[in-house]
Amino acid sequence: VQLVESGGGSVQAGGSLRLSCAISESVISRYCMGWFRQAPGQEREGIATLDIRGTTSYADSVKGRLTISRDNAKTTLFLQKNSLKPEDTAMYYCATDQPGKRNSGTAMGQCRQRSASTMDYWGKGTQVTISS
Repeated sequence: VQLVESGGGSVQAGGSLRLSCAISESVISRYCMGWFRQAPGQEREGIATLDIRGTTSYADSVKGRLTISRDNAKTTLFLQKNSLKPEDTAMYYCATDQPGKRNSGTAMGQCRQRSASTMDYWGKGTQVTISS
């Protein structure tokens, strides 16, 4: 499975960006997909996840400003980012799990917690830089 992020760039605070993640295989049976970010010197943070039922989970730091979604063919994952702040500057990664590796309860519970440990496949990331 390959994941390729796009849509990153440099914008001023208050602006918007839409990140996309193209996934090489169908994600219909995957329990969890999500977006993570990592700023220099900081740990990777799960900011938004979407489970197989369509339930979303957001980190408090981005709640109300970000929206995760996927297309009907379920091969592209999106992250709409509004009201961007300088502290949103980071490398953004999309990720998904391996179907069947975990039972559904465990997988979706970890998905709601935006846990990186539930993800088995990762993209290489796209840089987002927000200037004040």
